[in-house]
Amino acid sequence: MTRVKIYSTGTCPICDKAKSLLTKWGVAYKEIRVDQDQASLKEMMRVSNNARTVPQITIDEKWIGGFTELTELHMDGELDDLIESPD
Repeated sequence: MTRVKIYSTGTCPICDKAKSLLTKWGVAYKEIRVDQDQASLKEMMRVSNNARTVPQITIDEKWIGGFTELTELHMDGELDDLIESPD
């Protein structure tokens, strides 16, 4: 099971940047395209407290935010803890 989900669109350069960073850091993720599926958009809004921008990222169904929050977690050393910890 992939623990990291990134909600994105096909035309979002920041989404591409976030996916590239996750790949660079060796973090497996599942991309969910909200521009291709209405149910995915509704899911993103539910898990992200009605966020309307992409990317939105979750780890173990817990919303962490977007690109800025992802990079801050990494810089603070907290991303590794979230990825390594199963809960």
